[in-house]
Amino acid sequence: MNVVRLTAPFAGWAMPIDEVPDPVFAERMMGDGIAIDPIEGVLRAPADATVIMVAPTRHAVTLKLANGAELLIHIGLETVALAGEGFAALVADGQAVKAGDPLIRFEMDEVAERAKSLVTPILIANEGYAVTALAAGTVAAGAPLFEVSAVGATQAAAPTSEDSASCEVVIPMANGVHARPAARIAAALKPFGAEVSFAAHGRTANARSTVAMLGLGLRHGDSLLILARGEDARAAVTTVAALIESGMGEAGEPPAPVAAVPAPRGATTAAPGFAVGTAFPFAIADIVVAEVGHGASAERTALEEALAAVRAGLAEAKDGKGAEIALAHQAIAEDPDLIAKAQELIAQGKSAGFAWRAATRAQIAAIEATGDRLLIERAADLKDIERQVIAAITGTAAAAPTLPEGAVLIADELLPSQFLALDPARLAAIVTARGGPTSHVAILAASAGVPMIVAAGDAVLGIQPDTAMIVDADAASLVVAPDEAALAEARQRVEKGRALHAVHVAAASELCRTADGSRIEIFANLAMPEEADRAVASGAEGCGLLRTEFLFLDRAEPPSEDEQAGIYADIARRLDGRPLILRTLDIGGDKPVSYLPMPAEENPALGQRGVRLSLARPDLLKTQFRAILRGVPAAQCRIMLPMVVDATECARARAVYDEALAETGLTAVPLGVMIETPAAAMLADTLAANADFLSIGTNDLTQYALAADRGNAATAAMIDGLHPAVLRLIAAAVDGARKHKRWIGTCGGMASEPLAAAILIGLGLDELSATPAAIPALKAVIRRLDIGECRTLATRALAASSAAEVRALAAQAIREAA
Repeated sequence: MNVVRLTAPFAGWAMPIDEVPDPVFAERMMGDGIAIDPIEGVLRAPADATVIMVAPTRHAVTLKLANGAELLIHIGLETVALAGEGFAALVADGQAVKAGDPLIRFEMDEVAERAKSLVTPILIANEGYAVTALAAGTVAAGAPLFEVSAVGATQAAAPTSEDSASCEVVIPMANGVHARPAARIAAALKPFGAEVSFAAHGRTANARSTVAMLGLGLRHGDSLLILARGEDARAAVTTVAALIESGMGEAGEPPAPVAAVPAPRGATTAAPGFAVGTAFPFAIADIVVAEVGHGASAERTALEEALAAVRAGLAEAKDGKGAEIALAHQAIAEDPDLIAKAQELIAQGKSAGFAWRAATRAQIAAIEATGDRLLIERAADLKDIERQVIAAITGTAAAAPTLPEGAVLIADELLPSQFLALDPARLAAIVTARGGPTSHVAILAASAGVPMIVAAGDAVLGIQPDTAMIVDADAASLVVAPDEAALAEARQRVEKGRALHAVHVAAASELCRTADGSRIEIFANLAMPEEADRAVASGAEGCGLLRTEFLFLDRAEPPSEDEQAGIYADIARRLDGRPLILRTLDIGGDKPVSYLPMPAEENPALGQRGVRLSLARPDLLKTQFRAILRGVPAAQCRIMLPMVVDATECARARAVYDEALAETGLTAVPLGVMIETPAAAMLADTLAANADFLSIGTNDLTQYALAADRGNAATAAMIDGLHPAVLRLIAAAVDGARKHKRWIGTCGGMASEPLAAAILIGLGLDELSATPAAIPALKAVIRRLDIGECRTLATRALAASSAAEVRALAAQAIREAA
């Protein structure tokens, strides 16, 4: 395609490029084109294209047209100085767009007030193309604007000699190398024949290409290496270095950062949500204990009485996540090795408090030495029991802090018992310098609906008391001391969210159908009996995943068949006849149990876990099968196997299941498999031939597909179930299920995300199983979707190149369905 016709990206007044009130654009230093003074605040694609780059400050976008031309659209003049305020990118680098697709949204009044002008140059930034204007004066969005024609190959560069030169400079421009200085650098190089490149941030760019230079993201203070090769290399380098060092009229300190800034690298969402509040730094010093005791007998008695008191307190936790975590803490308080080490130190003359602290901290040090992030998160439980026992010994338990209304609690690390002592009604959010997203306190925060960010770094500990804060835990970002406008907008978002949630909850009990009437089942993921009540109240139509390992963890021996059957029956009763899908025991990896000794594994995620461990202990598997069959009515019951790789594992497990059926004489129920490995996804057709249904576990499928540990804070940002690689595996699993007319759902974390719903439905899933709290909003989104549009979106998502591109596509689809 040699000629591409462009349409107006927004309505306004079209003018020749030489009328733009800026010499860089008017003199065509950036390239030829046209300009529009806009009257609306959404920039749309003027043709089918691929996004080369959205400027970091979101004021400009570069597109690659079908004929190879590179189109730069620069919203307003000198808008880079706004540092992104007033602009919102709606697309991502590398994304394919269609003519008319929204690219950038901007607040016209705010930008017009602060920028030199709203006049927007739209020009071709690379050579070899001619521009023919088609419009002048008033234009409507989508009206013909100009044509871009290829005029033959760009003139080849003259042969260069081996002469070379280089120079390192520091960028003095307050706003870095944006469009204006990039254009001046490229213009300055036109008289020279040398090949000139820039090197920074581990990347290189052609210094004659404004687009390439912008892609380096050069900021004030960055170090830039200028490299040249050719007969006039030295002169070219000297000219460019002098131009940059002059500051080009823009030298100075960088502008103040935009208020909404990401939390430090490594910061991770532990509990989702958005909140506004004031900082409440929280720190409790270690309780002081004497090293020398008052006799071994007295100190042993003091330790035993303290342990007994702590155990009694933990036993009072009856339900909810607190009870689940109390079981883990009880196991620590009863740990024979820990107690024996403390008693040994007491025998050496140490006090009970000193001995207990020394014993627990030795164990903590051993855990931290493993480097296993999940185990390190569990070390917080040891710290918690250390503090509770020493408080009982000394009688100096700290009183719970009195939180101000809307407190954003800031702590180095928060222990579960400390969280449970807080008033959640007064707690807006939690931000910790350390900790992990799967720690027990993170589970408590999520259960209580308190947004939480962990691993935010030591810098957050310097936030002063009563400082206003905005916490966007969904994006793992913080706003410290925002201005009044940002605060007002954030408060409005909070209130709007509360009102919308009330509307969603009111409609949640209705069955879920898309706008065109297609039925989609919305189930809940459950980890203990009490959650079934919340799930039903939230509109769950069944349980898509019961994590049965809650019965097996933090105890000295496995639960009996009768105990299991009774608890499964209780959950079935709470669901009131709704379908109940129970996952068989999934331990190993990050969930070891003391009564199943397993050798240390260098990579537990790839070790003996899930169905592999169950097949190694068929006695446990058969007992669980029998308990499920006895406890759950057949009409309500389905069973699924975790971490299956191929049909051989499924067949072996079914043989154990058949034995359990024969022994109980009960009615058979569907036996399905979870698709959690790339192997299972690719072999879904053979699995579907042997299994009664399939369910996709997106959490593990994502980490295995992307080779990124979902429990590792260093790789947490890579874990995104909307990555095209993961979506293609899901599509393969759906195809495999359909070949045998099998039901297929998903029960991973991705199903709780409304943004993913349209794509998952478009891929052909029959059911989405989400956390109970997410169900009302999930149903509300699905009711606005059309199944045909979902399929179209899924097709586009499968062809995308990145998770960011998929998210932009999904966000646009959700907005258009609103």
